Amino acid sequence: MGINYIDLDLFNPIQNISASRKQADIISTVEFNYSGDLLATGDKGGRVVIFQREQENKSRPHSRGEYNVYSTFQSHEPEFDYLKSLEIEEKINKIRWLPQQNAAHFLLSTNDKTIKLWKISERDKRAEGYNLKDEDGRLRDPFRITALRVPILKPMDLMVEASPRRIFANAHTYHINSISVNSDHETYLSADDLRINLWHLEITDRSFNIVDIKPANMEELTEVITAAEFHPHQCNVFVYSSSKGTIRLCDMRSSALCDRHSKFFEEPEDPSSRSFFSEIISSISDVKFSHSGRYMMSRDYLSVKVWDLNMESRPLETHQVHEYLRSKLCSLYENDCIFDKFECCWNGSDSAIMTGSYNNFFRMFDRDTRRDVTLEASRESSKPRASLKPRKVCTGGKRKKDEISVDSLDFNKKILHTAWHPADSVIAVAATNNLYIFQGKIN
Repeated sequence: MGINYIDLDLFNPIQNISASRKQADIISTVEFNYSGDLLATGDKGGRVVIFQREQENKSRPHSRGEYNVYSTFQSHEPEFDYLKSLEIEEKINKIRWLPQQNAAHFLLSTNDKTIKLWKISERDKRAEGYNLKDEDGRLRDPFRITALRVPILKPMDLMVEASPRRIFANAHTYHINSISVNSDHETYLSADDLRINLWHLEITDRSFNIVDIKPANMEELTEVITAAEFHPHQCNVFVYSSSKGTIRLCDMRSSALCDRHSKFFEEPEDPSSRSFFSEIISSISDVKFSHSGRYMMSRDYLSVKVWDLNMESRPLETHQVHEYLRSKLCSLYENDCIFDKFECCWNGSDSAIMTGSYNNFFRMFDRDTRRDVTLEASRESSKPRASLKPRKVCTGGKRKKDEISVDSLDFNKKILHTAWHPADSVIAVAATNNLYIFQGKIN
């Protein structure tokens, strides 16, 4: 399926994967691997579930695109920090895949404090005919062994194993919000509220601190790091965003500690629109480089912005996600929704972007045609093979038949985590404890 042209109105659901209503089953991260054949989700209960895409089947022409459970494992367990008397949640904050080098797959998963490198491998053969062990695993009497046997491999039912290969711990005082694998495939970064560390994938007992914005006096703290990511092609370049709505691009060649940025991206604030909530809603919750590496995208509370790396003064594009909520900021502040952290993602050709909203709505923007659409991820609207109907929110006056009033939006239903297949028009949307997978129709 090509992605040169994207019709934003022609996405149809292919799956709705729902978990139970427990708090532990709320999905906290979604990530496709580099080929798009595997899709990983992490939840608040510390579990990672990996889905594998079905291959083309002539007898079932619609099966291509369906994702079935491939592996499920417990990545993190709840812990307790006795020195600080703090509980460490098992919730998976981020998952990042490593490029595939052999038959096995590797991914990094992190909770608030500890990052783990997992190997996911298949086994469809087992060895039989050992000299020192019986078939049931018991040791044989050495005096009864009269001949030397050569063990042989016999077919067995396919088994997918997930095993932890590295554990990177004790490097973050504050909660980890980002991990990003470098384009050199040897290192990765991890970021918390005040520091960014650089790790080597083979070394677990030490990391290098490359950004530290912690002031000598914590009372002078004015901003925190909200997200960080490596450039997709230049292994020395990374960006990090802040709660003040700024983005800093750093070059690791300039100094070991990148406290001085190379580029500083900030949009000047309009003084006439300043309010009590201005600083809160300008906080950037996610930043993502485009696949080409020429652009980057940032998400704040009300909008998503596309920046050209060669232009720091203002964004290239600004797309309003839910501007109709500006009049509701007071109530959103009271129920803490104003602090929700929405993520954003690019499609494979960087021609479209996607991000989430409330009422299980998600927004898609076509950068070429300047068209945008609001779609809903819900069981009622997600009938298999039927196109999703665009939704519209009525802000005032007479409401039309298909419109929904801004006053009737459900703020408990929110889409914070989305992912776009790296090559095809397939998207994954996490709506609380439901995972929806939609596929664009072939034009």
